[in-house]
Amino acid sequence: FFSYQTYKDSHRERLANKYNSTIIKHENGDKAKTISSMKEIIEDKDTTYSPLALYFLIDNDLIKNPEEINTLFGELINKTNLEEEIKNLNIYKKALFNSNFVLENELLQILNPIINSQSIWKSHSLYLVAEYFYANGEKEKAKEFFNQILTLPKANNDIKLASQKRINRDLSE
Repeated sequence: FFSYQTYKDSHRERLANKYNSTIIKHENGDKAKTISSMKEIIEDKDTTYSPLALYFLIDNDLIKNPEEINTLFGELINKTNLEEEIKNLNIYKKALFNSNFVLENELLQILNPIINSQSIWKSHSLYLVAEYFYANGEKEKAKEFFNQILTLPKANNDIKLASQKRINRDLSE
């Protein structure tokens, strides 16, 4: 057991060093090596550094292909041993990433595991869907999702307030 724990600790330290050195090398402009290293970190399935690597790729707009980003999200969500709420956060981030270019059914399919749960990210997910419908001119559908947020017992207070404002200002009859 002690040997295994020592191995895990040293592996995690190497992973941390790899992540940090990749960020430093990225500042020097080697995009291809940055992408390759970050993908390796994601594939390592570490609960801390794999999500950080994916977020780095997205935040720095290093991968242009949405399908490739979605594949990496799949790796993170389905194959990394994340805590349930961290997994839900990543599902939400995947939906947020995709919300500008997917159809309604695809967005709902991504968010379904959260919407059908009692996750702390449920109100965020419902708000994203409501705003998606509102932006696409589907006000009745938007109002339906905003109202769902208002009835949630554990909804985020800021999201609940924003939903109420949206209904009163833009969706009241």
